[in-house]
Amino acid sequence: MLTERQLLILHAIVDDYIRSAEPVGSRSISKREDITFSPATIRNDMADLEELGFLEKPHSSAGRIPSQKGYRFYVDHLLLPHHLTNSERLDIRSGFDERIRELEEVIQHSARVLSSMTSYISVVLGPEMFETSLTSIQIIPLSKGSATVIVVTDTGHVESQTIAIPDGIEAAELERTVNILNERLKGVPLYKLRKKLQYEVADVLRLHVRNYEHVMNLLMASFEMEKHEKLFYSGKTNLLTQPEFKDVEKIRMLLNMLEEDATMLQILKTPHTGVQVKIGEENQLEAFDHCSLITATYSIGGKQMGTIGILGPTRMEYRRVIGVVDTLSKDLTKLLTNLYR
Repeated sequence: MLTERQLLILHAIVDDYIRSAEPVGSRSISKREDITFSPATIRNDMADLEELGFLEKPHSSAGRIPSQKGYRFYVDHLLLPHHLTNSERLDIRSGFDERIRELEEVIQHSARVLSSMTSYISVVLGPEMFETSLTSIQIIPLSKGSATVIVVTDTGHVESQTIAIPDGIEAAELERTVNILNERLKGVPLYKLRKKLQYEVADVLRLHVRNYEHVMNLLMASFEMEKHEKLFYSGKTNLLTQPEFKDVEKIRMLLNMLEEDATMLQILKTPHTGVQVKIGEENQLEAFDHCSLITATYSIGGKQMGTIGILGPTRMEYRRVIGVVDTLSKDLTKLLTNLYR
């Protein structure tokens, strides 16, 4: 158990190191207004904190820096809530207006806001199409022999593809088909569309559509939707300005890992709600050993849809970043629920 004095000194060292990126010495700590201890007393406590694993002493330096254990303790026990300013709240909500109607546009905007406000890398996991439901279908003739099939989901996502229309299928038949599909398939999860079409809707189409077999073949092909999610990044070059990433090999490993979509999807998927903080080796990736990842989930109508996150150095401004991520995830949930309810 740390003493009150050790807690105060650890808090001061983490704060100073986050601000300066320079090892912190006992003399600089003693000059703080909230510290009343002598440099000698501070040095003794710093040595104890180092022995306990909360601080590290870089080579050729008299000062100390926080260890990953120190950051973890700081985040879990010493961090006070950050209340965003009115200006910060306006920055988050800028663009969340009536002009934004597509989910993808909202997600891209969120990624840009996060990176702009924190000067770190933002990453946003978009909703998984596989788990969304059908809102409507349209089949729009383009020219003789072709049409566009448009599928709109309950999250506002739009999928479209061009299909070939065999001779003999008239516009009136396509219209009847669309009416039947929208009546029978609205609210059906996308991954169930083909099965529902084949075993429940097919009999209705057979009664009302003359070229039933051709139309069924077209629809079965159109509903061949792969399970996929989207990752949105912003500010990948921001870490180049951080002292920790002057090492070219270190930044190369990190940027290469961000190209591994499967790995990043796995990292960002979480059953947990609320803000999560993973520091350094807790991320279980060598490329992230010197990084912290702060994430929070967002929902639509009570259903968890994705994750927003900030990736930065372990010397991250945790208090402010946690406040920004938490606020944006809640605002994003409210916005999306209103847009797609």
